[in-house]
Amino acid sequence: MKATIISIIIALILIGGTYVLSKGNGGSGPEANANNVTIVDGTQIIEINAKGGYQPRKSFARAGLPTILRFNTFGTFDCSSSVRIPSMNISKSLPQTGSTDVDIGTQQVATLKGSCGMGMYPFEIEFSY
Repeated sequence: MKATIISIIIALILIGGTYVLSKGNGGSGPEANANNVTIVDGTQIIEINAKGGYQPRKSFARAGLPTILRFNTFGTFDCSSSVRIPSMNISKSLPQTGSTDVDIGTQQVATLKGSCGMGMYPFEIEFSY
């Protein structure tokens, strides 16, 4: 009986933990992805990891701030090592390992969409006030 109760409690904890983790990037607004967006000396830096796609796939940032996209690569050999943002005429090759900053200026309220060089791996950044 005691073992059954302990098993049920563990199962509930695991289910609850999975739910909380799955909600991590599901919110909206600039604070939803606070882990990958920082502001340093008035400039907003959005960090995106590039390997087998882009993580996070959707970021939330503030409009009206000078913004830098920072792409981090970790032994990236696939097409995510080539970034395209067609609306800004940006096309950038990333190193296999390292960090590359792309200055995108001050964005207004909008959703900025990008992808790998082949268009297989999309990402987007939602700018709002």
